[in-house]
Amino acid sequence: MSEALRIGIAGAGAIALGTAALLYKNRHVPLLWSPSGAGTEIFARAPLQAHGVIESEFRPNVTSSAQELAESSDAVIIALPTYGHKAVMDVLAPHIRDDQHVIISSHASFGAMYLAQSLAARGIRAPVTAWGTTIVSGRRQEAEVRVNTVRNRVDLCTVPETGTDIGLEFCKTLFGDRFQPRGGLLAISLSNLNPQNHLGIALCNITRMERGEDWSQGQNVTPKVGRLLEQLDLERLAIAKALNLDVKTIFEHFHQSFHVPPASVSEMNQHMHMRGYGGLGPKTADSRYVTEDVPYGLQVTAVLGRLTGQPAVLHEAGIRVFSAMYGRDFSQENDLLDALDLNSFSLEELKQAAQTGLLKKVSDRVS
Repeated sequence: MSEALRIGIAGAGAIALGTAALLYKNRHVPLLWSPSGAGTEIFARAPLQAHGVIESEFRPNVTSSAQELAESSDAVIIALPTYGHKAVMDVLAPHIRDDQHVIISSHASFGAMYLAQSLAARGIRAPVTAWGTTIVSGRRQEAEVRVNTVRNRVDLCTVPETGTDIGLEFCKTLFGDRFQPRGGLLAISLSNLNPQNHLGIALCNITRMERGEDWSQGQNVTPKVGRLLEQLDLERLAIAKALNLDVKTIFEHFHQSFHVPPASVSEMNQHMHMRGYGGLGPKTADSRYVTEDVPYGLQVTAVLGRLTGQPAVLHEAGIRVFSAMYGRDFSQENDLLDALDLNSFSLEELKQAAQTGLLKKVSDRVS
């Protein structure tokens, strides 16, 4: 048995609590920090109860500051919606130590690059590992989290690339042999299928979300919805091919994540529904399926599509349609892309930064 490690988790939603439950099951010690404080208040008077594929009950350790989270932990996992990543990285970065692991669950919008550059500005060398998806899926209600699945395979990479083996072994120490190394942040950015899948699911079930209905997500990935998800996947795969990157298909994603036999996307979702873990769809239009995944997921694929000459027309259309429905321009809401100023760099410079974690102009490297 490996030595118990103290793992700080930035976040207190379903993914953060499910990850904490999995760490506890694996005999590590999770430490929770909610940036607002609201997500962890309940644990002062009630234990965390995990149900589903993980059954456990324990009183999690809680801290009130990013500084204490970093200083009290062997490693830190960022596990909250992507629209909170930049703000959390900004308050964590001053307290990360040399060689202290940071894991982003899950990664989007080149956040690992943004964090690596913040650490480099302090002269800190710490491996930043980006996951293509979360290790668990689930739902939170008060002090309970229902863990729907623990994934068999999670794509990852570490920046700088020289730390890939270290990052892989560290993730195995925490969660077991569940990880598939991919070739840099570009591959990881194209390995997160949630944004494209949520686009089709939310778009085709938006009235259920607006009305606050109880509805099965898996059951409502009907053949036509499934076909839309498959077509969205083809756009992502075309971009990956143009970049000479190896990424999993949507069929591999559902097969590996939810342990169902390979079939069409709709058929696999129906199988999940019949087995009782198809999940519930969002009961509000103010859902991360839109407010997070459109600006921080679809927008990245759209940018990469333009850079590679493989325009993601369905992704672009989804951004515009959701912007029209919500009365806001989701293409302008990604603070990570804005901070990195990707439009000022070439595709070759972005490729290099995906390996090193540091975004630099060619002239800067030469001089």
